[in-house]
Amino acid sequence: MNKETVLQNEIIVRLCENGCHAWNHTVGVFLTKYGGTVRIGNHGEADIWGFRHADGKMFFIEVKLPGEKPREDQRKFLETMQKAGAIAGVAHSIDEALEIIKC
Repeated sequence: MNKETVLQNEIIVRLCENGCHAWNHTVGVFLTKYGGTVRIGNHGEADIWGFRHADGKMFFIEVKLPGEKPREDQRKFLETMQKAGAIAGVAHSIDEALEIIKC
């Protein structure tokens, strides 16, 4: 498992321990056991999706390792979600994720 995936999983656990429901959102093209392919999600969608239990507010978090920045399509996705009224941001650590969600 790469370092970003480990951080993503750690963030999901902490969000769930702090009054949220959160899950991994995988994007990509995958091979089926029958030899076909299936596309999941769209380019730019955030790594973690979820909602706060207290008010049902949706959130979207793009996980990046320290020093990394989101791609343009990822940035646009987060901006679109914010404009729609959701919580959205980029987290480089568990603490940053908790601060974004404020749970």
